[in-house]
Amino acid sequence: MSNDKRAGEHRHSSGHAEFLKLEEAAEEQGRIAEEELSALRHITNYQRFIVPVLAVSWCMFQLSTASWLILNSSYIRSIHLGFAIAIAFFYYPAIKRPLKGFFAFLSARTHIPVTDLLLGSIAVFSALYYFIDYTSLTMRAGSPLQRDIIIGAALVLLLLEAARRVIGPALTVIATLFSFYAFFAEHMPEDFAFRSTSLSKYIDKISLSTEGIYGIPLDVSATVVFLFVLFGAMLERAGAGKFFIELALSLLGRFKGGPAKAAIVGSGLTGMISGSSIANIVTTGTFTIPLMKKVGYKPTKAAAIEVAASTDGQIAPPIMGAAAFIIAEYLGIAYLEVVKAAAIPAFVSYATLFFIVHIEASKAGMRGLTREETPDFMEVLWSGLHFLIPISVLVYELVVFRHSPQVSAFRAIIVMAVIMIIQEPVTCFRKKEALGPAFKKGMKSLLDAAIAGGRNMAPVAIACAAAGIIVGIITMGMGSILTELVEFLSGGNIFALVAITAIASLLLGMGLPTTATYIVMAVLIAPVIMDVGLANGFIIPLMAAHLFCFYFGILADDTPPVGLAAYAAAAIAKSPPIKTGIQGFMYDIRTAIIAFMFIFNHDLILHNINSWGLAVLIFSMACIGNFAFAAATQGWFVCRNRWYEIPFMLLVTFIMMQPAVVADWFGLGNKYLIYIPGLVIAGMIFLNQKRRKPAHGTGQADL
Repeated sequence: MSNDKRAGEHRHSSGHAEFLKLEEAAEEQGRIAEEELSALRHITNYQRFIVPVLAVSWCMFQLSTASWLILNSSYIRSIHLGFAIAIAFFYYPAIKRPLKGFFAFLSARTHIPVTDLLLGSIAVFSALYYFIDYTSLTMRAGSPLQRDIIIGAALVLLLLEAARRVIGPALTVIATLFSFYAFFAEHMPEDFAFRSTSLSKYIDKISLSTEGIYGIPLDVSATVVFLFVLFGAMLERAGAGKFFIELALSLLGRFKGGPAKAAIVGSGLTGMISGSSIANIVTTGTFTIPLMKKVGYKPTKAAAIEVAASTDGQIAPPIMGAAAFIIAEYLGIAYLEVVKAAAIPAFVSYATLFFIVHIEASKAGMRGLTREETPDFMEVLWSGLHFLIPISVLVYELVVFRHSPQVSAFRAIIVMAVIMIIQEPVTCFRKKEALGPAFKKGMKSLLDAAIAGGRNMAPVAIACAAAGIIVGIITMGMGSILTELVEFLSGGNIFALVAITAIASLLLGMGLPTTATYIVMAVLIAPVIMDVGLANGFIIPLMAAHLFCFYFGILADDTPPVGLAAYAAAAIAKSPPIKTGIQGFMYDIRTAIIAFMFIFNHDLILHNINSWGLAVLIFSMACIGNFAFAAATQGWFVCRNRWYEIPFMLLVTFIMMQPAVVADWFGLGNKYLIYIPGLVIAGMIFLNQKRRKPAHGTGQADL
C-alpha cells in the first residue's frame, strides 16, 4: 500500500473519530438542555407504567380508526380527549417549581400523587361522557339535565387545569376571561354588551356539542394530526433527525459558515415532520449549535439561527404544523391546496435565511469545517437511505395518489414501523452478529416511539380542545362585538388592520402554542381582513388571511420576552434568552415581510396560478426581493452597506414582491415586465459593492 493511500486512510479515520467525538459532545449537551427545560415527571415506582400504557393504547386506537375501526366522529373526539387529558394529569405535575412541606405533592416528580390520580380519573370520565351518553345527549340537545351540567362543568374546569399544566397559564387565563365575559356580558359598557348566557346554555354549547371543546380543531387533532406526530416520533427514535443533520453537514459543512447552512437544511427537513419548533431545536440544535460556535458564530447568533430555522419548519411543505390541517378543514379544501399556497413563502423564507447566515459568516470572515470535521457524504447517505422511503411514501400518497392526509400518514407509519423493526437485524446480519437481540432492540425502539408519540401529542390535543372553549364563546355572539372592535381600532384601514393582526398574533402566541393562536385569530380576524380589504378596494382570498394569522402565530415562538423556542436554543448555546430571542426575531422579519406581501400580492400564494413556469418566475423574483430586504436589515450585501444603498434595496424588495402595484404606477399592461428594472437596480447595487469589496483569500469554499 502506498504512503499516500495510508495517509489518506489515516486522515479519514482520524476525521471520523473527531466527528464522532463532536457528535457525542453534542448529544451530552442536548441531554443537559433537555433536563434544564424539562418539567415532567420521571416516575420511579410501579406507577411508571401508567403513562406509557396510556400512550401506546392511544396510538393503537388512533391507528385503528385510521384503518379498520369505523366510529362516529364525535366518539373519536371524545376518546381522543380522554387519552390526552389523562396524560396531562399523570405526566405533568401541578406545580413545576419544586415545593417542600405539606404542599410537596403538588410538584411531585417521582410519583403520581393521589390527588392527580383522582383529578385525572374524573377528567377522563368527563371527557368520555360525550361518548358514553352520546345518543341521549343528542336527543335532549339544548335542554341538558342537571347531571349533564355538572359533568360538563367539571370537564371545562379540568380541561383548563390540564391546559395550565401542559401549555402554561396563558390559554387558561384567556379562556376564563372569555367565559366570564359570556356570563356577565349584559353588564358590560354599551358598546361591548350582548345578551349574557346561562350556565345551562354555556355547558350545552361548550361541553355537550361539536361547537365548543369537541369542535373542528379537536376533530383535526384526532383524525390527522396525531398520525403525523406519531410519524415524526418514529423517525426521531429511529435516528432520522441525526441522519438529516449529518447529511446536510456532509454537503454544506465545508462552505463558509457551513454548520449554519447545514442547520437550516437539517432543521427544515426535521421541522417539516415534527411540526414543533421547540422539538426541532432539541433534536437538531444540540448538534448544530456547538458546531456553529466552533467555526466562529457567537453563541447568541448560533442559537438565533437555529431558532429561525426550526421555527419555519412548521411552514415547510409538504408536511406542515397542526394548524395547517385545521386551515384545510376550516376552508373546506384539500390539504394539498394549503401546501400549494404555502410553498413559495416557505421556500423563499428558507432561501433568505441561507443568505443571511452567509452574510453573518462574511461579516466575521468565518471558515467552514475542515475535511476531518465533516462526515463523508456517501457513508452518511448509505447509512440512512432507508429513512427516505417512508417520507417518499407519504409524499407520493399525498401528491400523486391524492389520498387524504389520514390515509397517507397511516401508510407511511406502517412502512416506517417495518423499517424500525428490521434496520437493526439487517445491520447485525451484515456484521454476522446475533439477530435475536437486534429484533428486540427494534421492537423496543418502536415501542419507545409510540410512547413518545402519545406524550408529544397531549399538548396539541389539549390546546385544540381548550381553544374550542374560546371558539364556542365567540359563536355565542361575542365574535361580532370583537370584530367591530377590531374594525374600530383599525379605522377601517386595511394596512392598519393587518398590522394590528400581526401584533395581536405575536402577543397571543407568546403564551399560546401555534395551533391555539391560529384558531383564535382565524375565527376572530380572518373574515374581517377580507371585509375591510374589500371596503378598501382589495380582494383578499380567505387563504391569504388564514395563512397570515398562521405565520405570525409561528413567529411568536421566538418573540421576546416569552419566546419559548429562543429559551430552548439559549439553553443549548449558553446564551442570554432575551438577547437570543431578539436576534432570532431580527432574522425572522424576513418571514414577516413575506406574510405582509402575500396579503396584497396573491401570486405569492399561487392563487389562481397553475403554471409551473410562472410559479418558478414568481419564486425567483420573490427570492431576489427578500434577499434585498435581508441585506438592508442586516447592513451587508456583498460588503457593508452605505446609507444611500438601503432605500434602493427596499425599492427592489417592493418591486419584486408587489409588481402589480408598481406596474399600475407606470401604466404597464403586463405586471411581470416590472421585474426587469428591479433586476437592473439589484444588479447595480451588487456591482457597486463588488467593486469596493476588499480582496481576500480565506482558502475556504464559498457560496
